[in-house]
Amino acid sequence: MIKIDKKAIEVDVLVVGGGIAGLMAAINAADQGVSVTVAEKANTKRSGSGATGNDHFLCFIPEVHGDDMEPIVHETRNSLIGGYHDGTHTVKFLEQSFARARDWDRWGIAMRPHGKWEFMGHAFPGRPRVWLKYAGYNQKEVLTKQAKKRGVKIENHLPIIDVITHDGTAVGAMGLSIRKEEPVLKIFRAKSVILATGSASRLYPPAPSPGWLFNTAFCPSCTGAAQATAYRAGAKLVNMEFPNRHAGPKFIARCGKSSWIGIFKDPKGKNIGPFVTKPTRELGDITSDVWNSVFTDYHRSGRGPAYIDCTETAKEDIEYMLWGMENEGLTAMLDYMKREGIDVRKHMVEFMQYEPHLIGRGIEIDLNGESSVPGLFAAGDPVGNFRADIAGAATFGWIAGGGAAKRAKEITGFEKAEDIPTVGERAKLYAGFIKKENGPHWKEANIALQQIMKDYAGTLVRSETLLKAGLKYFNDLMQKAIDTMVANNSHELMRCMEVLDLLECGEMILCTALERRETRGLHIRSDFPFTNPLLAEKWITIRKENGQAKVEWREKT
Repeated sequence: MIKIDKKAIEVDVLVVGGGIAGLMAAINAADQGVSVTVAEKANTKRSGSGATGNDHFLCFIPEVHGDDMEPIVHETRNSLIGGYHDGTHTVKFLEQSFARARDWDRWGIAMRPHGKWEFMGHAFPGRPRVWLKYAGYNQKEVLTKQAKKRGVKIENHLPIIDVITHDGTAVGAMGLSIRKEEPVLKIFRAKSVILATGSASRLYPPAPSPGWLFNTAFCPSCTGAAQATAYRAGAKLVNMEFPNRHAGPKFIARCGKSSWIGIFKDPKGKNIGPFVTKPTRELGDITSDVWNSVFTDYHRSGRGPAYIDCTETAKEDIEYMLWGMENEGLTAMLDYMKREGIDVRKHMVEFMQYEPHLIGRGIEIDLNGESSVPGLFAAGDPVGNFRADIAGAATFGWIAGGGAAKRAKEITGFEKAEDIPTVGERAKLYAGFIKKENGPHWKEANIALQQIMKDYAGTLVRSETLLKAGLKYFNDLMQKAIDTMVANNSHELMRCMEVLDLLECGEMILCTALERRETRGLHIRSDFPFTNPLLAEKWITIRKENGQAKVEWREKT
């Protein structure tokens, strides 16, 4: 059997994941006077998709935008991140977003690096700009320091692999210590649990370089843990059927397309989009936000490749762009370009559309950040009814931390989470991977699930027959992985757990894609090729009940 630490850890609020959302949740919860622990798979100073920095923070600032928030609500809802929002959540986020920007600025993250609040990029000509340009290279270090300053206990190298529930309420969690070669299970008793583990990469083959699992635009160690653990705990998830694809330089998967100050062009130098004719730092070229598949479409039609052209960008804007890229965490790409003699002032750079991943698709939360399971909260990228990337993680992380602390204060005593029967069942499952001497490793299972997702739930075509076949293969693969997958140490066991989480996410995608009998966005059904206007304001939720997926519809608010 796997080693289990017999001493359960008691904490009022357990935060799962030490990214932007997790750290902000921990800071606010600690400010409310409760005990807080952050359990992080890696190290909070450099983990998740915000590990190396960011440079855009969506927010509403009255002194810049005026007192009327409605135009900013409209712009947010119609931006690249606004399509899957409950309207109530959009409003609450915008109302609090400036307070979080001021917090960051006060703590030492340069939110106005040039002395004033500047809104740049992701913008239409003549429309309000909603993305604050900031210097986020040190954001994880600063937030970690702020959490520790408040007495938050940070447990690095301790991924949470299951939420423990009793009578439908979250009462704790199981963690896997990977600090040493031999894995150790840790049991937490908690009054509130906040899931903030980031997006879900590695679901589909990496578009820039199939076979290289970790060449992903978002953090490759973010593998849908929040979505999967919430699903197993019985929580509702929403919008799982809709693929999301980002874009950036070809072959080197790096986000931050709005950090580029140029114009998208075809091989003959003709502008692809109608929005700008001259590159400026204020606007960028929003074509790729509006026409999400432009790079793929141009390539398939033979009109491509499609490029970003910065050769006409002013010298001072080039310098501004390179500064922004450093703060976005694109230093590895910049180093490579310098080493290979790629000069954006002379050379156009080819762009591509990256593989689908889960961001803004996942756990349904209320206005306090709580899921449908009492005591289980969520924030950031794994939330399914709101998304605003870094700013959304910061703001709703803060909100979830406050909600979780309030609930913890109302509860006296801790449930003995370690005595719940599912703890022993899951421990037996984990031990099974360790005790095997021979068998396939996690990479083989990960590549297999990526192939199934690409072939049966991809973005080219979906249908009832394809999706049902994919579900059958997924069930077979899940059982095969459980029966044969082997882990030789704690790190490999963690990767095995990631594969199981991705399989759970894949199951949810396939089930909800079957239910949505229409074509909408990148959910393309060949057997239902039209977009049904009657379903425009209707969302699909999925939860696990008695071991089975239960799919339901609800109105978008």
